[in-house]
Amino acid sequence: MFSFKSLLDMPRGEALAVALVIIAGMGYSIISLGWLPHMSIITAIVVLVLYGLCRGLKYNDMQSGMIGAVGQGMGAVYLFFFIGLMVSALMMSGAIPTLMYYGFGLISPTYFYFSAFALSSVIGIAIGSSLSTCATVGVAFMGMAAAFHADLAMTAGSVVSGAFFGDKMSPLSDTTGIAASIVGIDLFEHIRNMMYTTVPAWLISAALMLWLLPNVAAHDLNSVDIFRTQLEATGLVHGYALIPFALLVILALLRVNAVVAMLFTVIAGLVVTYFHSSPDLQQLGNWFYGGYKLEGEGFKDIARLVSRGGLESMFFTQTIVILGMSLGGLLFALGVIPALLDAVKSFLTTAGRATASVAATSVGVNFLIGEQYLSILLSGETFKPVYDKLGLHPRNLSRTLEDAGTVINPLVPWSVCGVFISQALGVPVWEYAPYAFFCYLSLILTLIFGWTGLTLSKQ
Repeated sequence: MFSFKSLLDMPRGEALAVALVIIAGMGYSIISLGWLPHMSIITAIVVLVLYGLCRGLKYNDMQSGMIGAVGQGMGAVYLFFFIGLMVSALMMSGAIPTLMYYGFGLISPTYFYFSAFALSSVIGIAIGSSLSTCATVGVAFMGMAAAFHADLAMTAGSVVSGAFFGDKMSPLSDTTGIAASIVGIDLFEHIRNMMYTTVPAWLISAALMLWLLPNVAAHDLNSVDIFRTQLEATGLVHGYALIPFALLVILALLRVNAVVAMLFTVIAGLVVTYFHSSPDLQQLGNWFYGGYKLEGEGFKDIARLVSRGGLESMFFTQTIVILGMSLGGLLFALGVIPALLDAVKSFLTTAGRATASVAATSVGVNFLIGEQYLSILLSGETFKPVYDKLGLHPRNLSRTLEDAGTVINPLVPWSVCGVFISQALGVPVWEYAPYAFFCYLSLILTLIFGWTGLTLSKQ
């Protein structure tokens, strides 16, 4: 995993005790105190540094461990800079607003739950944020559900399923970027490999929503028309605005490096922008740094959807990546992770066992700490050497991290996503969770593929 040697030959019992204390501390601070994960991670780093000093280690040696880990994760930091730029470009060019406009036109009141799932999937991919999708499109669907006399829990489950499909498969998503970078593979390679579990999970979820959930009687689609009218009034909706998206898909299929593909997408977005507006350089600079801002009266609901992107929006994710990698490097330098891996190495002898262990760890971190970023970071750091030893390609690991980490978080009532979504949609987690088919189907399929070896690739 890292190109340096552990500073301590830590006994397994001591390593387990240290790991449990750190996890319990972070879980308490995030769940009970409401801390952001950054504060929890930096506190854990301080505690571990003090522990290392008490064990006679030098701070410079421990710092070298942290720096070495961060150095291997700098690709993610650069990646997120370009994601921020690309989101701004896709917003100002009208690519994302146009995609949403056509998406809203596909809503079927008869197949309401499927419509909520499908449209949330499209919007989730377009904006790369599950929480933003739930807080905007999701809230709109909850209003429609009340008007249609539809089941609110089923509606919320459909929205959550679609939103996290989009979050998982979007190149604009921070969790997708983290999962790819933590194991050292290209972003689009990671997304392509996730299709083996994600596409079947989506199709099965769609079938369940079409055939298992009851139909909803057709009613007035007023709120949908309002959204479409507001989108059209922004002046951003144009057929040719989808060109940057099309270019991004083509470059991804051609296996072009993610950063290079994003760079060309940004350029295409700028060209399209100047077809329907003429922003000056000062305005462009502000949009690329602080995100595209939709201004004007009457755009309150739509502004929450399309005012996104920019370098500044990536700082939260970039800092958590740096801190998370630092924590992983410090745990390795102190000998905690090597000792724990050594304790289970006799068990981790097959791809199925490795997949199950990664999934269990990711799910466990989600339930213990309630943080999806940490479930990806900690599990990825811990099990990458196991996959290397088994001769499995790192993309198998990154896929499992998303299948068991990213999409499980909204099913945990005390998690960051669970708390936010339940408040935004007005439905408790335990009520919508049974209908969030996509989330647990992703976990089930990744475990099945892990044990059977289907779709697993060697190095």
